[in-house]
Amino acid sequence: MELFKHLDKTYKISSEAKKALEPLIGHIQYHKNNMVQEIGSRCKTIYIVKNGCARIFYYKEGNDITEHFAFENDMIVRAESLFTGQPTSKGIQTLEETEMIAINSSKLFKLYDEYHDIERLFRILFEREYVNSIKRLESLQFNSAKERYLELSKNKNLVQKIPLKHIASYLGITQVSLSRIRAEVQ
Repeated sequence: MELFKHLDKTYKISSEAKKALEPLIGHIQYHKNNMVQEIGSRCKTIYIVKNGCARIFYYKEGNDITEHFAFENDMIVRAESLFTGQPTSKGIQTLEETEMIAINSSKLFKLYDEYHDIERLFRILFEREYVNSIKRLESLQFNSAKERYLELSKNKNLVQKIPLKHIASYLGITQVSLSRIRAEVQ
């Protein structure tokens, strides 16, 4: 399975663990701008983008704010809901035709006791996402909008897929400021 080849790069699990995990793995195809998880829902699924692009977003004072982008092989999950069981004020939306791998979290967590290598793999994946969240917060605190844009634009193919309004909200700036920065760095 292609997913296991990707996951093995993070932490290799036993063939028995793979057999136990395999029935929990589903593939879902989404159209552009589809809602994967609605605002106000409870997160019960861990997603990995197989191809395409998705985002986590929320509304603040009527403005649509992008918190996170996920591209090929990236995990996307609303962790604050997944681990507390509470509804969240954030949603997940695709930005283009996107195929995702979906893993039922409650069934996955039940495997942890029997397959410690599955638990370790997902702990590493969640730790990586936590560190990425901290880096994003630090970037907002310590880097200029231009520096944040340059970091995001390191992969031009990915950034070209994202509407400018979502890039601007992710960077914490207006579209006018984003246009100025883009003109300056090109």
